[in-house]
Amino acid sequence: VDRVKVLSKQQHAGGTWISQAVTNIEKSLANNEFTIEELRKWLSNFSVRPVFTAHPTEAARRSVLSKLTTISELLDQPENSIRNSRLAEAVDLLWQTDELRLGQPEPLDEAVNSLYYLDELFEFTVPDILDQFKNELKRIGVDVPITSRPLSFGTWIGGDRDGNPNITADVTKSAILLQNAHFTRTIIHLLDELRQALSVSTKLAGVSQQLLDSVSQDLELLPEIEERFRRINIEEPYRLKATAIRHKLLITQARHRGALPHAPGRDYKDTAELLSDFTIMRDSLLQHNGELIAGGLLERLTRAITAFGLTHATMDIREHSDAHRSLLEQVIGDFNLTLLGKELTNSKNPDLTKLDDPAKKTLATFVAINDLIKRFGPEVIETYIISMTKSADDVLAAALIGKYAGLISLAENNKFAQIGFAPLLETVAELRSADLILENLLNNPQYREIVRLRGDIQEVMLGYSDSNKDAGITTSQWEIHKAQRKLRDVAIKHGVKLRLFHGRGGSVGRGGGPTYDALIALPWGSIDGQIKMTEQGEVISDKYGLPALAKENLELTIAASLEATVLNRKPRQSSNALSSWDSCMDLISDAAFKAYRNLVDQPDLPTYFYQSTPVEQLGNLFLGSRPSRRPDATAGLSSLRAIPWVFGWTQSRQIVPGWYGVGSGLKAAREAGNEKLLKELLNNWHFFRTFISNVEMTIAKTDLEIAQRYVQALVEPKLYPIFEEIKREFELTVAELLALTSKSEILGNQPILARTLAVRDTYLAPLQLLQVSLLKQVRAQSAPDPLLTRALLLTINGVAAGLRNTG
Repeated sequence: VDRVKVLSKQQHAGGTWISQAVTNIEKSLANNEFTIEELRKWLSNFSVRPVFTAHPTEAARRSVLSKLTTISELLDQPENSIRNSRLAEAVDLLWQTDELRLGQPEPLDEAVNSLYYLDELFEFTVPDILDQFKNELKRIGVDVPITSRPLSFGTWIGGDRDGNPNITADVTKSAILLQNAHFTRTIIHLLDELRQALSVSTKLAGVSQQLLDSVSQDLELLPEIEERFRRINIEEPYRLKATAIRHKLLITQARHRGALPHAPGRDYKDTAELLSDFTIMRDSLLQHNGELIAGGLLERLTRAITAFGLTHATMDIREHSDAHRSLLEQVIGDFNLTLLGKELTNSKNPDLTKLDDPAKKTLATFVAINDLIKRFGPEVIETYIISMTKSADDVLAAALIGKYAGLISLAENNKFAQIGFAPLLETVAELRSADLILENLLNNPQYREIVRLRGDIQEVMLGYSDSNKDAGITTSQWEIHKAQRKLRDVAIKHGVKLRLFHGRGGSVGRGGGPTYDALIALPWGSIDGQIKMTEQGEVISDKYGLPALAKENLELTIAASLEATVLNRKPRQSSNALSSWDSCMDLISDAAFKAYRNLVDQPDLPTYFYQSTPVEQLGNLFLGSRPSRRPDATAGLSSLRAIPWVFGWTQSRQIVPGWYGVGSGLKAAREAGNEKLLKELLNNWHFFRTFISNVEMTIAKTDLEIAQRYVQALVEPKLYPIFEEIKREFELTVAELLALTSKSEILGNQPILARTLAVRDTYLAPLQLLQVSLLKQVRAQSAPDPLLTRALLLTINGVAAGLRNTG
């Protein structure tokens, strides 16, 4: 609530983030840094897409979050006896609501949770943001067509198969049906408001013949429209049209639920058909002096429909590259890039009836995608993501299976590509090979044709979590930054528009941090009008829990993407300066990587990690449907997913993934005579400044005095040297950060954040001491005591809430 009030004051004083971004663009335009024609071209396909994932890092239940939202809304109201009574009621309900989930959520449970936020965004936030976006760009001479999608939403929930055996083709279909049901329910509420507003009478204003003909056809094909409306709205065609749209939406939902065929004129085949009905009303108003009405609620709702579509969000499908390789080896044997290319143009498909069960499941996914696109239209699923892409073969393998399922055709007389394919680069080795992978892909004539059929757009996803676990935060961040440069250059060489998909988590150790700073710090040209980024776990409720916060977050993201697209199209420093900065950063990264690997490669580290953190309790929190370990996992750290890796370190306040190795890296650069250069990097390089700021924030959340309580109570004495090593690196990192930033204390220039963290620590300290005691008791039991386990899980929830990070 306090954040909302502060944001309101800031916007009142300085304007919205979007207006500030457009003002900056306007200044550059006035300085002749580019032409209005260039600006219009750059923004012609502008697209920002937050993608909601089911990554299990939201510790709080939906029931708890909704009650906190109610309390926040009540606190924002003027104080009086009625408000105070309702506030007391809401708090009492919160106290009597169990914070812990009863069991493991199923994928559709996760879908319902995310759809709550999409419903709220549709109803309260997105229409106004898109209206503001249109108006701000209009003042500098850029028109935003009503059917453009500058903002849209994506989802992985029901589509992310990598390591989650619970996601099947049927689950994907059910998730899409659920999304459509929520879209229908939300839009009908808004449509009723529109129907009430559009009381334009034919006695007072003209209407187009197209609208009259459309309404006449609706009345004929939709006998469900009540006689009362036909009678009382006979001279109000806009109301009759809105009534018809309402009925067609409900029939569309029923058709999909019953797997019935499309009935032209009675339901909507896709979002385009729905939008055409709104366009008929808008055109009629514009032709008959109704400009203000056409540009008001009707246009806001039309733009929102364009953003969300019939399925509320566009689903991505993700699967591990091994799944595709296994399937193809069963039907074509060993393969390489050349063979895959030839198979893509082969008019015949091999026999697919003798696949083993895992391969059948993989093929069923592609068949389901084809079915869903036929039923809902092209925006239902647009991208297939290949996890652990190690070479171009991995991407072409998925494309070939897509061909088998009827999603791809390169036949001369019937070419189409109904989905695009995106490699996911997750480890340092893959990030370093990013340019080679993309170069080999785009050099393949068959794959290049698929990209052409998809509008010459190639999406590449960057994985922050696994690269961090693999190499530490410094090397991870640096290799991701360099990979973006290389991918940009390859895309430019081949005349392809690059869309980068940033797989950022909530914590700094998984790529999190302030969104605006992160986008502005990206390499020049890497946001060429299009960007996607994941919104995961506790980040979703933190950013979208209240309409005002959702508005702030989306405005920030759009504004940063606007500025990056227009104002960051060329290098911001000389090639000589950048070369020296790169060399210095390479030195920092190498030393940090060595320090990090020296820690995680110790044979006893897995034992230390499991003993000094409550990571074994993660499964008991029932955060998500996906297992915390990869298939065929061992007890070591290699099979442990990045989320529990960060979760454990965070709960015990060691937070190793967010800072470890940074001190060694900075020290190596300083001792190599780069002290002055480091200051230059901090002052003049967005990437380095953002990196240091995020590390500093994580250092402020780290508390090794608390961590020592965990170690002394829970860890075998022979493993104490590992903690001492962590402590030495922490002290070194603090010292190097203070020397670099010329500050006397961490967060010295951010007093509000420092005070916020200090206040939280007052509540966190007793919770964590209690957690240490409970962990010791639970681990000493031969049979688990449900009461003790419950108390322990409640402390984990509390610590997660206090740190605003789970994993």
